[in-house]
Amino acid sequence: MKTVITSTGNDIKSPFDKRFGRAAWFCVYDDATDKTTFHENKFADSNHGAGTRVSEEVVEWGVQKAISGDFGPKAKDLLEKFKIQMVVIAEEETVESIINKLKNKK
Repeated sequence: MKTVITSTGNDIKSPFDKRFGRAAWFCVYDDATDKTTFHENKFADSNHGAGTRVSEEVVEWGVQKAISGDFGPKAKDLLEKFKIQMVVIAEEETVESIINKLKNKK
């Protein structure tokens, strides 16, 4: 399963970013291959529609789960439409600690 995790940077040691549409980076973790890839958020500075555009990219990446601190209403609607599970985390975390939690649940 592929999971997207919002991140402040392009490294697994980076802090988790609690903003979905405005996150600086996205880490896509594939538990089948145990690989991570990072994608810069080209919509982070958009005037409007960032959450919707990011949701469309997440669908294109083949993600089944999205982890962030918050999802806007339009992003939620689109992710629900494509049956992408949304997980909200309120704590301060790193991308690596979230990936480790995903591995431990497997």
